[in-house]
Amino acid sequence: MGSCGAVGSVRARYLVFFQYLGTDFNGVAAVRGNHRAVGVQNFLEEAAKKLNSVEPVRFTISSRTDAGVHALSNAAHLDIHRRSGLLPYSPEVVTQALNTHLKHRAIRVLKAFRVPNDFHARHAATSRTYLYRLATGCPWPDQLPVFEQNVCWALQTECLDVAAMQEAAQHLLGTHDFSAFQSAGSPATNAVRTLQRVSVSSGPASPFALPQESRRLQFWTLEFESQSFLYRQVRRMTAVLVAVGQGILTPPQVKAILESQDPLGKYQARVAPARGLFLKSVLYDNFGKRGWDRKELGPH
Repeated sequence: MGSCGAVGSVRARYLVFFQYLGTDFNGVAAVRGNHRAVGVQNFLEEAAKKLNSVEPVRFTISSRTDAGVHALSNAAHLDIHRRSGLLPYSPEVVTQALNTHLKHRAIRVLKAFRVPNDFHARHAATSRTYLYRLATGCPWPDQLPVFEQNVCWALQTECLDVAAMQEAAQHLLGTHDFSAFQSAGSPATNAVRTLQRVSVSSGPASPFALPQESRRLQFWTLEFESQSFLYRQVRRMTAVLVAVGQGILTPPQVKAILESQDPLGKYQARVAPARGLFLKSVLYDNFGKRGWDRKELGPH
């Protein structure tokens, strides 16, 4: 899988899975020329300098995430050029070196794989899953456990009509024009996407809640799976489903919003806070001569 890059060097491409707590970052993408804003990619590429590549290492990110959004598992590909005569690094060495030299403890590299030199982390992904965490039973956001405040959306309500949310979510399943859930600034020219799975369920109790808090706090999880999503599509769908759970909207109204293809409507223009959103997984399958499958290329 190696090939010549710079004169007298051999190029090897790697697929790297990594996770991060997004609170301190201006998103996952690198921020160039602004020292007051920084992306996760900036730290990854700084750590990659220690690999002594003949050419600068650049990470091509699979899935862009906004400021404050987290990732349980994102992915990227990168090329490492070693001097002629030196063998490519093993995936294990790449993983260890990146983790050793990362200068921010809210980022961790999970695993690396050698991949063909024409592999593309964004285009080859077959599935992306996002998870959104909600909390109810918290009259004021500052009454949420401090360890939960940047990783969930605390709703000022005692309960949600989860059955209605689940019914509304079914209208979003399948292939549709999701223009109504696309925020301005999206680079996409086609708003048709296929939502393969959507779920609304009770989440696990927080291990950070005190006993008296555990009696009133309830956590909920929304999950969305598609090959790709529009800009802020998940956060806008989440806001609409929460409105259903609060009795502001009905399930048939969600269908009407979707069919309207109007992103500026009163309810679909709302965007759930970034802090509750996690990129849960990016999956790959059936590419390259080895025919890797999802199980082999997904972090466990």
